[in-house]
Amino acid sequence: MPRLFRIGTRGSPLALAQARLVADALRDTLDLGPEQIEIVPITTTGDMIQDRPLAEVGGKALWTKELDRSLAEGRTDLSVHSMKDVETFRPDAFRIAAMLPRADVRDRLIGAPSLEALPKGARVGTSSPRRAAQLLSRRPDLNIVPIRGNVATRLRKLELGEADATLLASAGLERLGHPEIGVVLDGMLAAPSQGAIGIEVLADNNAVAGLVAAIGHRPTEVCVAAERRLLEGLGGDCHAPVAALAECEDEAVRLRAEILTGDGTEVSRGEVRFAPGDREAPLALARRLLDESSPKLRAHFSG
Repeated sequence: MPRLFRIGTRGSPLALAQARLVADALRDTLDLGPEQIEIVPITTTGDMIQDRPLAEVGGKALWTKELDRSLAEGRTDLSVHSMKDVETFRPDAFRIAAMLPRADVRDRLIGAPSLEALPKGARVGTSSPRRAAQLLSRRPDLNIVPIRGNVATRLRKLELGEADATLLASAGLERLGHPEIGVVLDGMLAAPSQGAIGIEVLADNNAVAGLVAAIGHRPTEVCVAAERRLLEGLGGDCHAPVAALAECEDEAVRLRAEILTGDGTEVSRGEVRFAPGDREAPLALARRLLDESSPKLRAHFSG
C-alpha cells in the first residue's frame, strides 16, 4: 500500500469533482484516511486552448499528455479521465486500471424545451463533431456555432447571447450538482465512453493497478471497452462524427452505433449483440457500418 495516493486530474470544476469521486471510492474500499490521498490538479493544453475546436489543434491528446507526463515522471500515482476525452490509441506505457459506475450517458439541451421548439436558423453552440452532425441530421436548418470551455463557461456564453442553445452531458451536470439544468434528449445516441470515469496507471505498476482495480465497476468496463474497440475499427477520433453505446443485457452486450457525415446528411447505423469480452464483434460492426456507407461518409474514416 503506498503511503500516499497522488491523483492527477485536470483542474476544471468537473474534473475535480470526478477526482473526488475516485478519492472517495478509494477511501471507502481500501479503508484509507484522508491524509493518504492527495488530488493534484494539472493544467492541460486542452484547458488552455479555448478559441478553436480540438480537432483542429491536436485532438483528444490535448486532454491527456500533461497528465501522462506527470504519471511517467512519478509526480502522480494515477490519473483520472473522462473516458470520452481519452484518445482511442494510447501509449503502451499506460493502462486503464478501473472505471467507476457509469452515469447518465444522455445529452441535455439548454436554451429550449426541445429541439423542435428551436426557431428556424437558431444558433446552437457546440464544438463536438458528433453533436453537430446529429443536430443537423434532425434539424438541417440549424446554425452550428463553435463553443468551448467548462460547463460554467458554456452556460455564461449562452447567457451572453453567443448561441441560442447548447448541449451538455447529463453526467457532467449531475456531478456538478445541477441535474435540473436543461432537458434530456432521448433518441440521440451518445459519444463513445460518455458518462464513464477512468483511472489510469503506469502499465508496469502492478501494485497500484491491483489496488485501483478494487473500485472498478465491471459492467462499465466491459461496455466502454466495446465502444472503444468499435472506434479502433473505425479509426475514429474527435475529427469524425461517431456515436456508440454498449449496454449489458442479461449475459450479453448490446452495442449500437452510428457514423455520420459532418453535415448530418448521411448516417449509417447498426447494432450487434455478443458475449462480454468478445473483441471481434465491435470490429465487425465497424466494418459493416463502413461497408454500408457512401464514399462521402467513408472518407471521414480514412485515417
